[in-house]
Amino acid sequence: MNSTNFGGGVAELLFTQVALMNDLGLATDWRLIHGHEDFFTVTKAVHNALQGATVPWTEHMQDLYLEQCRENAAEFTDDYDFVIVHDPQPAAILAILEEAGRRRGTWAWRCHIDLSNAFQPVWEFYAGYVARYEGAVFTMKDFVQQGPDVFLIPPSIDPLSAKNAYVDADMTYELLSRYGVDRTRPIMTQVSRFDPWKDPVGVIEAYRIAKREVPDLQLVMIASMASDDPEGWHYLELTESSRENDPDIFLLTNLQGVGHLEVNAFQRASTVIVQKSIREGFGLVVAEGMWKERPVVAGNVGGIRLQIEDGESGYLVDSVEECASRVLELLTDSSVRAAVGRAARERVRERFLTPRELEDYLRMLAAL
Repeated sequence: MNSTNFGGGVAELLFTQVALMNDLGLATDWRLIHGHEDFFTVTKAVHNALQGATVPWTEHMQDLYLEQCRENAAEFTDDYDFVIVHDPQPAAILAILEEAGRRRGTWAWRCHIDLSNAFQPVWEFYAGYVARYEGAVFTMKDFVQQGPDVFLIPPSIDPLSAKNAYVDADMTYELLSRYGVDRTRPIMTQVSRFDPWKDPVGVIEAYRIAKREVPDLQLVMIASMASDDPEGWHYLELTESSRENDPDIFLLTNLQGVGHLEVNAFQRASTVIVQKSIREGFGLVVAEGMWKERPVVAGNVGGIRLQIEDGESGYLVDSVEECASRVLELLTDSSVRAAVGRAARERVRERFLTPRELEDYLRMLAAL
C-alpha cells in the first residue's frame, strides 16, 4: 500500500515487485490510498520533517491527516495475510482499523526516508502508529528508530525495466535529438524530483564551475511531476529561474513526454551522472546510472553511501565545489571514467538488483 502509482521510487519498486511476487506464487495486490491536495501538502511537510526540516506541526494538520486515513481505512475491507505499508502517508490506517475492530493479518511498515535526523515533534506523532506494526523495514541501520521488529532491506533496480534495459546507440541518438541535446558534446545529468533535498540549484552551480573548464558542457535535469508532491512545481520554477535561459541547461519532465525509455537513453548518453542530494533515503537513480557503467558523483548522505564506494565505484561529495571538481576530473580523464563505470556496474550487479530485494522480503515474511 502506498500513495501513488507514478513519479517516485516507491512506485517503480512496486511496479516490478508486485508482478514478481505473483509469479512466485504469492497472491499480491497493490493498493493506492487517495487524498486531496491539502492531505498531500501535509504529508509532504511530514516527509521534509522526517528528513530533518523544522516544519509547523499543528493540531489542524494532524486532524486533516487522520481524517483522510479514516476515509481510506473505511475502504480497506479485504482480508490479507500480510500488508506492507510504504512511507508516512498511509501509516495511521492500521491504528484506525484496530480501533474499529477490523484489523486482520500481519502488518509491516516500510520507511524509505532517512530518519537519522528526524524532527522530533513529527516523529513522535508517527511513532505511536508505527509501534502497532509487527515489523518495520528501513534501508540502513542509521535510519532505524525505536519500534517494532526491524528489518534492513535496501532498495533495488529492475535490470529488465524500460528504464534499465539495454538501449542501442541509434535509439539513444534519436531520443536525445528530440529534445535538442547534442550527443557529440559532454553531458552532465541529474534525474530527480525538483525538491530541496535534491539541491537542483546546487547542481546548476556545480555545472557552471565545471563549464569554465569545459565550455561545451551540457546539463540535463529530468524529473517526474508526482501526484503526491505539491512542492514539485514550486521547485521547478526556482530551478528554471536559476537556469537564467542558459541554452545548454535542459529541464525536462514527464509533461514533455520524458518517460522511462527517455531517462534510460539520457543516462546512457551521459558523460557524468550527478545526484547532489542533501538527504537521501536511497536514490534509485544512483544505482541506475551505475548499472549503465556511468560514473556517478553524488551527495555523501544516507543510502547513497551504501551504493558508492568513494573513489572506486563513484564519488561522494559534500559541497558544490567538490561536486564540480569531481565532475571535471571525470570529464577530462576518459580512463578514470571507464574504470569507475565498470566498478559501478559490478557493485550494482552484486548488491542492488531486484532478485536480492525479493529474497529479503521473503525472509521478512517468513520471520514475521
